[in-house]
Amino acid sequence: MGTVIDSHFLALTAIVTFCYQLSFFVVTALLKFDKVTDFAGSTNFVILALLTLILKGSWQLRQVVLSFLVVVWGLRLGVFLLMRILNWGEDRRFDEMRENLGKLAVFWIFQAVWVWTVSLPVTIVNASDSNPGIEARDIIGWIMWSVGLSIEATADQQKLIFKNSPTNRGKWCDAGLWGYSRHPNYFGEVID
Repeated sequence: MGTVIDSHFLALTAIVTFCYQLSFFVVTALLKFDKVTDFAGSTNFVILALLTLILKGSWQLRQVVLSFLVVVWGLRLGVFLLMRILNWGEDRRFDEMRENLGKLAVFWIFQAVWVWTVSLPVTIVNASDSNPGIEARDIIGWIMWSVGLSIEATADQQKLIFKNSPTNRGKWCDAGLWGYSRHPNYFGEVID
């Protein structure tokens, strides 16, 4: 028997994601302030995980652990990215978009679709009526998440230290994990 979920959760998470991203888009468009972009994306995951967990209210161990992992990941990433951009100033990815409302809107729509789609696994688990209990794949997934988050956080910190050093201005980060992979933080994110 497949997983049975309340389809209202899919619609609700889509609406919440759209509204959340829209509010940050408006701030960005009106104030030409793009420092909250990555924060908006990562914290949206946290909101969806908590919203679906609380609304379903079944509090199964799998749901609680998965939601907790999403919250830890999203808050770590969101705070890290917000502090980094506040420290560095403008986000160069948005130089072209700041003056082009259409391009900016497309970016925010893409971010909303990305957040909602990537959040589907936690939404489905949290909205599910089934309770299969903890299985080996859950434990393997939690271990993979721990390894991935460790790699991601370590790589982010190593790059931040490298970039903040005046002697490294304009250089490609090749310290620590960055010496082995072009984007070890993305590798860590894929794992977790």
